[in-house]
Order: sequence, then C-alpha cells, then structure tokens
Amino acid sequence: MTILLILVFLAGLAAILILLREIRAKNMHIWLRDYIRQQPRPTHEGPTHVMFCFVDHFEPRWSQADYETEVRRVDRWFQGYPALARKHQDADGCHPKHCFYYPEEEYRKEHLDKIESLCRDGFGEIEIHLHHDNDTDAGLREKLSRFTKDLHNTHGALSTWPDSDQLAWGFVHGNWALDNSEPDGSNCGINNELIVLKEEGCYADFTLPSAPGATQTAKINSIYYAKDDPQQPKSHNQGRDVIVGGKPWGDLMIVQGPLMLNWKNRKWGLLPRIENSDIRAGYPPTPDRIDLWVKAGIHVHGRPDWIFIKAHTHGTQDCDMDTLLGEPVDAMFRELEDRYNDGETFILHYVSTREMYNIIKAAEAGKTGNPNDFRDYVLPPPANCGGSS
Repeated sequence: MTILLILVFLAGLAAILILLREIRAKNMHIWLRDYIRQQPRPTHEGPTHVMFCFVDHFEPRWSQADYETEVRRVDRWFQGYPALARKHQDADGCHPKHCFYYPEEEYRKEHLDKIESLCRDGFGEIEIHLHHDNDTDAGLREKLSRFTKDLHNTHGALSTWPDSDQLAWGFVHGNWALDNSEPDGSNCGINNELIVLKEEGCYADFTLPSAPGATQTAKINSIYYAKDDPQQPKSHNQGRDVIVGGKPWGDLMIVQGPLMLNWKNRKWGLLPRIENSDIRAGYPPTPDRIDLWVKAGIHVHGRPDWIFIKAHTHGTQDCDMDTLLGEPVDAMFRELEDRYNDGETFILHYVSTREMYNIIKAAEAGKTGNPNDFRDYVLPPPANCGGSS
C-alpha cells in the first residue's frame, strides 16, 4: 500500500512539473493570473450586439517571396475574397469587412491598387502594419509619415481626425513587438513607441493578443488606454479600462482580441490549448472557438450588451489561404450568422477596425441602442471606402 501511495504521489508530482513547464514554455505565467481573476461579463436586459472584426497581417512578401509569388498571393485575395464575402451579411446588411494591415516595408503600388479596389467595392479597409528593428524615434516617424501619406494620396486609404487634416489609422506591430516588448529588444528598439504612434495619428493599436509569445501583456481581454513610459519597454502591459462616461487617458487605446483557454481542445488529452483568436489552416475557426470569442465578452465597462471580437490572421501565407478563402472561414461566417444573429439574444455587426473604434468611443460617451448608428461616430470613412454593403 505504501508503495502504491508513493507511486501515486510521484505521478501527481510529475503531472504538476509538466504543467508548470508547459506554463513557462507558453509564457502563460505572464497572463494567467489575469485570466483566473477575470469576471464574467455582467448580465443585461435585451440582446447582445456582437461586433466582429477580422484583422489581417497582410504580407505579400512573406518568407522573402519572389515578385511572381507576391503577385499570385495578392491576386488570390483580389479574385477570391469578393465571392466569399458576398455570401454573408450581418444584421445591418453589411458584408464581412476585411482589414488589410499592409506592411510599410513591403509597399508596392500595384498590390495596393488591387486592395484599394476591394475596399471601393465595400469589402474592407486598409490600415498600417510595420516590421522594424533597432529603430529610432525619428526613423519611426519618417516611416509612418511617408507610408500614411502614400496610402492616402495614392490609394484613398485612411481616415482623418475631425478637428484637423491629420491622417487617422489603426496599427498592428510586426512580430508582435509593440513598444519594444520583446525581452531581447529585437523587432522594435523604441521605448516611446506608444507616444510616437499617437502623435503621428494612430487611433488605436490592434496587435494583441500575441500569446504564446513573450510580447503578450499581463492585461487580457480588454479595451484600455495605455500610458507610455519612455524609459521602459512594454508600457501597455497594464492600463486603464475604457468605461462608459470616462475620458481618454495616457497615450494610446489598446483593443485586444480574445485570449482564452480551450478545454475542448487539449494537449495530450489533459492540458487546455491557448485560444488566441488566430485563424489559420492548423487552427481553423471551429464553433467551439467562436463560442470562446463570445464568452470572452470584451466590452467597454458599463456597456456589457456591446461586445467586440477581433480575430486575426496572416492572409498571404500560402498554407493558410485555402482556409481563409475557402470552406473553414465560410463556415465561420455561417456560424456567426446562424447562432449569433437571431435578433433576440444576439445581433451581429461586421465591422472594420475604424468602425470598431468609433463604436467603442460611442460607448465611452454613453451612447446606447444600435451600434450600427455609430460606425462613423468619430472618424469618417476613408475616400476609398465603398460603403456598408
């Protein structure tokens, strides 16, 4: 009996050690406490409005591709996405709106001309993506100023701030390293990046979640303001939640996508896998994942009946395009429309990141009712935006 107890004890100890090793290997120690402490979304009367946004780190030159491969990848989207999107509508009659976060360092006019055409047909909007390393304040400002002007002047992209002619744009950081958040300082180099982004016109950052990477923040499943400490990296690790009746704080709004643990998809049949709202061939958007996105309940505090789902992908990676332009994402949209758009319990709204930001700001200002009324609440549509349907 004693030997049996010893064996049971050793087996339990081994399981604990494996769990701890997995937590460390997946950098879950960064955010697990916040996950455990997060509270369920408050109950409310009436339907839940679901804002769904699909953010694409759209990199035609991915893996140092040759020019012919770049063209083939962009053409695949130019030809395939309208056929997919036209099959689906939300409660407002809008098709899914793909957010093309295009890398500054990969600019080619001919590629952006095709993406611009998709936007003019109402299928999405263009925003800012950037990979950089060992950069400087001046270098970052030059890149952002030049690229945003090119996108606006040549392709009719990007909104403008209402009280000035300054361009307004959303941002996704390459390699997830927002505000120099890689532990070794790679893939950025600037500790005051949040300040630079805000001053150059950025309305919000949409990089997160980045789990299982070390750039993931402790704060999860949130919409919040971050205040930059120019002397330290990763200033967005914490911040102040956006709340109804509140005011902007700090330097930049951070809009996160869902980060959950998926107990229906377990490693070794035991440990839950990380649900980080990334869509690709190896991790297609199954119904259990969609349920977790809704369960995350990301919302402006005080407005629990409006929830925000930001999924993301790398749309030009060849191994994933059959998923993103084929049956798996087609099925995802059907699932959203069948289960989360019944008009009584849930009402679905396909939004761009600009529209998501506008609806967030409307909630902060205390607006109620149908979020569809606030798609252009602060930032107007860019010139190349083809409308809602």
